[in-house]
Amino acid sequence: MTGTLAAIGAGLAVIGVGLGIGRIGGSAMDAMARQPEASGKIQTAMIIAAALIEGAGLFGIVVGLLGL
Repeated sequence: MTGTLAAIGAGLAVIGVGLGIGRIGGSAMDAMARQPEASGKIQTAMIIAAALIEGAGLFGIVVGLLGL
């Protein structure tokens, strides 16, 4: 039973990461379309935010899999 819950937790972490990075990418594209001159700063902020979300998601996956 514990292994099943850990797998569900790891799956939820992956879904959350995918949704978060997708939302960041979409918002960045909208922002770049509105202000093309600021695209460099927006892209840098987007990459940093995506890396932080990816790290938090990886942490969630590892914690979930340690429950196995």
